[in-house]
Amino acid sequence: MNKKNNALIDVIRGMVIGIANIIPGVSGGTMMVSMGIYDQLIYSITHLFSDWKKVWRFLLPIGIGIVLAILLLSKLFEFLLGAYPIPTNLGFCGLILGSLPFIFQNVKHKGFGLKDFIPFIVFFLLIIGFSLLEEKSGADVLLKLDLPGILMLFVVGVITAATMVIPGVSGSMLLMLMGYYEPILSTISNAIDALIHFDIAQLMYIAGLMVPFALGVAVGTFGIAKIIEWIFSRWKTQAYWAIIGLIIASPIAILVKTDWAGFSIIQLVIGILCFGAGALAAYRLSEL
Repeated sequence: MNKKNNALIDVIRGMVIGIANIIPGVSGGTMMVSMGIYDQLIYSITHLFSDWKKVWRFLLPIGIGIVLAILLLSKLFEFLLGAYPIPTNLGFCGLILGSLPFIFQNVKHKGFGLKDFIPFIVFFLLIIGFSLLEEKSGADVLLKLDLPGILMLFVVGVITAATMVIPGVSGSMLLMLMGYYEPILSTISNAIDALIHFDIAQLMYIAGLMVPFALGVAVGTFGIAKIIEWIFSRWKTQAYWAIIGLIIASPIAILVKTDWAGFSIIQLVIGILCFGAGALAAYRLSEL
């Protein structure tokens, strides 16, 4: 496979991560693992400058894919989740579970003792527990361009980025609980409108809001990546069993939160097809 094809595949992977990060309940970190790029992504983040040529060849297309997904597909998936929640969520379940054969390669022939079972069951139950909690969104906050508002946006960016990198944890769900999900999505939508109409004043105002949030995301991503790299350097097999627990539990959590009110045989059949397509896509992406 040539470099151009590699870059295109990485853009597609980035779009999958971007879609996961804008849908509450779906983990961008889980999708990274599902596509077999989690280790590489953590390495790239923690060696951003020391191995910059190799790192940027990988990170740039991934980043482009994430931005494209957020800008172009957020409305589409908002519609799909509202109109066809069962097939859409089953498709995501397939994307998550389709990676398991690839993930199991990391623990194959290494046994399965108590030290492996504990992280597996703890993280499995952790995700199931979160899914069973009553879901309550915080009241939407008003984004303000003053010192307290800017500092809070930075802090929210740090927290959100950390959860986006950790498999099984939904950064968008955390944003919703904190009351920042709708305001930030609305701000991104307003930025697109301002760009289309070349409204410089509005763009400057939005930049004032989003720059501290983006800086927080950068700091949070780098910080949590360092911690994860340290864990993998010492307890790699146990870390993978924890991730396997997260991956197996994530579809259960998604289905628990799915709106089943519009259930029908047709939706179920379409959902099974979406599940199969998602699983096949994840399997193929993890092989590339």
